[in-house]
Amino acid sequence: MKSLEIVGFKRANLGKTDAKALRLDSQVPCVLYGGAETVHFSVPAILFRELLYTPEAHIVDLNVEGTMYRAIVQDSQFHPVNEMLLHVDFLELEDGKEVKMDIPIKYVGVSPGVLAGGRLVSTLRKLKVKAKSENLPDYVEVDISGMELGKSIKVSAVETKNFTILTNPLAPIASIAIPRALKGELAAGK
Repeated sequence: MKSLEIVGFKRANLGKTDAKALRLDSQVPCVLYGGAETVHFSVPAILFRELLYTPEAHIVDLNVEGTMYRAIVQDSQFHPVNEMLLHVDFLELEDGKEVKMDIPIKYVGVSPGVLAGGRLVSTLRKLKVKAKSENLPDYVEVDISGMELGKSIKVSAVETKNFTILTNPLAPIASIAIPRALKGELAAGK
């Protein structure tokens, strides 16, 4: 899995007014938990561009005033109106300890339904996965080479290696939609 380094600075004061002052200074209040201690720190907002605004999953190498931590983003909060990043929670990774994380889906193969004129409709973009930190995949491969017109593929059909999928096994990942023009041709041909 890709790693990304983020440099942060410890917070002296906690609370609403201090967090608001940090945000006005283009800083994002953050917290790191799951390890021996809980660390409250702030990070320049620009550093989150490559971490939060991409479809990929990353392991974060946190550098908080010289102390290094390995972590993943557990949660991020955005302002409901202006979409400004308000707060980020990090979960510290420990070797041998299982973590839950949303991993993006990557489609493999060519669908006969798409070749026949159908359209691939993706329902899920990510799957919730549980694995040890060293076994976290970059993406979950979904084979669509057996999907015909009007068919869908469910979470239960995905093969796993060294990780467990926590998303509902009956949830559809993708389906092949039949376009209106093709429906008319199929109805006329029958």
